[in-house]
Amino acid sequence: MEVAAGIAEILSAHWGAAVSVTNLRRLTGGASRQIWSFDAVHSEGTGGYVLRRDPPGHGDAPRMRAEAACLRAARAAGVPVPEVVVAADTAPGLDAPFLIMERLPGESIPRKIQRNEGLSGARTRLAGELGGILARIHAVPVSEVAMLGTDDPLHVVQDLYRSFSEPRPVVEIALRWLNAHRPPAHGKALVHGDFRLGNLLIAGDGTAGVLDWELAHIGDPVEDLGWLCVRAWRFGGDAPVAGVGTREELLDGYERVARWRPDPKDLHWWEVFGTLRWLVLGRFQAQKHIAGTEPSAELAAIGRRVCESEWDLLRIMGLVDDVVPPPEPVPAPELPGDLHGLPGVADLLDAVIEELGDGIAPSLTDAGAAYRLKICTSLLRVVRREHQIGSGQRVAHSGRLARVDCRDEAELALRLRNGGLDMSDPDVHSAVIGAVVERLRVANPRHFDPHRTQGSSQPAGSAGPL
Repeated sequence: MEVAAGIAEILSAHWGAAVSVTNLRRLTGGASRQIWSFDAVHSEGTGGYVLRRDPPGHGDAPRMRAEAACLRAARAAGVPVPEVVVAADTAPGLDAPFLIMERLPGESIPRKIQRNEGLSGARTRLAGELGGILARIHAVPVSEVAMLGTDDPLHVVQDLYRSFSEPRPVVEIALRWLNAHRPPAHGKALVHGDFRLGNLLIAGDGTAGVLDWELAHIGDPVEDLGWLCVRAWRFGGDAPVAGVGTREELLDGYERVARWRPDPKDLHWWEVFGTLRWLVLGRFQAQKHIAGTEPSAELAAIGRRVCESEWDLLRIMGLVDDVVPPPEPVPAPELPGDLHGLPGVADLLDAVIEELGDGIAPSLTDAGAAYRLKICTSLLRVVRREHQIGSGQRVAHSGRLARVDCRDEAELALRLRNGGLDMSDPDVHSAVIGAVVERLRVANPRHFDPHRTQGSSQPAGSAGPL
């Protein structure tokens, strides 16, 4: 049975009347779940709905049941969320845990939210409004979502990071800082877990819906506030809260509803934690591609851009400033006489990048295909930059490691973890910072400038499994 037929059968049984499904289309986004939009036609008219389901064969029924419970509890608490129509562990045609909910109006694409003229009024008050919405989420009685996990998020992130067996110096520095500066907990609350642009529907009059509750858990409410301030979720905007507002506006909005105001120092701690969390989640997502379990250009791109979070961590912990590093020296051009002749590798890559971007991309009408093409073009630019400067970078990197008597970055990371080395040593500082700078020069050199829009392939899907 096809997806459309499966949906029609489910809704017909639920409503007790014949239903037909039209305009079914799969939406982009959603790194771990499939999202489908469709219209349901029945005797009383036509309505718009959304199906969320796990990939067939990879279902997590308890998690989907928990998401449906969160949506219902949040709606009862006055949070703008879509109404759940039906949810179940499986059904013919869907063959995986799913939920069907109403389709709400509004824009979810971050850059459109930040730039569209029709949303300018909503943007001026959005940071404060989001603070108030988070306060209402955190007021949901935890007894109504008792099935959610209560694990310490710092321990979860640390355990996931250690499972890669890939020690990274910046992560070790961040973990030490977070453990040394952790603020007291602010009680237990329903935490959305992925509250950011991309998971919100914004209309002209404000927030129309809070989506994607699959990462919800019980924890410290300030976690959601800090996650909203992580640089990755500013999508190139200058302002620290979702690229549209200030931290003060966010806290003002929260305080108006919650009747208490989180300490800015606590918010900073959770912003550092959120940046580390996205770094580890990015590495987790990339591992699915590296291991071959889910080959994907997007996941490969996320893996190469983990260095963006490394740089962001160094900045917000005060270990580097906002000065953009000097440009890498321009390498010598490829010379004739090579076995393979001309054009050389760099010229071939440039030709392909130009053809994809200027020749093929404008002719694409399918949004999903256009998005995937942008990712592929971005990856080719990464290959182009590494081909240009990678050899010199490796020589410089080896020299920095030799000055601290380390064979590789893994040894450097372990010695930082064990206290054998410290960032107060200028050579250690140079080895840690230098490696991140070199990676970022290849992966996305525009990220050095905090006031410049990030690359267009910044992923907007779900953050991952935490």
